[in-house]
Amino acid sequence: MSGVLGIALSAGLLFLLSCSPARAQNLQFEPEVDAHLNLNSTFRTYLQAKDDRDGGDSTQFAIGPSLELYLKPLLKLKKLKTHDLDDSKSRFLVLEVGYRYLDIPDSPSENRMITAVTFNLPMGAGFHASDRNRADLDWKAGKFTYRYRNRLTLERTFAIHSYHLIPYIAAEPYYESQYSKWSTTSLFAGCIFPVGKHVEFNTYYQHDNDTGKHPNMPEQFVGLALYLFFSLEKK
Repeated sequence: MSGVLGIALSAGLLFLLSCSPARAQNLQFEPEVDAHLNLNSTFRTYLQAKDDRDGGDSTQFAIGPSLELYLKPLLKLKKLKTHDLDDSKSRFLVLEVGYRYLDIPDSPSENRMITAVTFNLPMGAGFHASDRNRADLDWKAGKFTYRYRNRLTLERTFAIHSYHLIPYIAAEPYYESQYSKWSTTSLFAGCIFPVGKHVEFNTYYQHDNDTGKHPNMPEQFVGLALYLFFSLEKK
């Protein structure tokens, strides 16, 4: 347990000390902070701040809120996700609307509206699958573009003595209106580390294949996300 906490705390220290993307042999660093607040058993809001280079975007900082609506938890999913602080994963259907302000160096800022629908499914042998369908509606310097992204994730909780960690893999292709094609595919391998009752760290490796502006341009990222979970409900 102390070893796992040490890893998580070291990752958190690295997160705080990193104020700009690090590059080494085309390996880039993506920091992120998400603060979630459960309003009741049906609605949750969260504020996200991240270094956003999704879908082959250039370096940009994104910040903004989202509101989520979800159904009652499925009993089988709830049992699978007992040790995951993100209770939305125990819901079969999650609806999300959100806004992001994107600050782009040496370029006009961008406004993004987000709509997403996520399905969570219990699988055999303790696995959990999710399918997120998301649309990004972007306005930049009077020009409108959109993109559709479909993220498929497979994860499973493993126990190390009394501690539980959650490794996962995911794939997310993007359809971009500005290119009129499926221009980017992102592949992920990562692990979520719960720490206490309110904190999770998500560490991951991401490989992108971007065929938008530059045909077959691969990019690699190491990501570290800090997730915070709070609730107005008394449990």
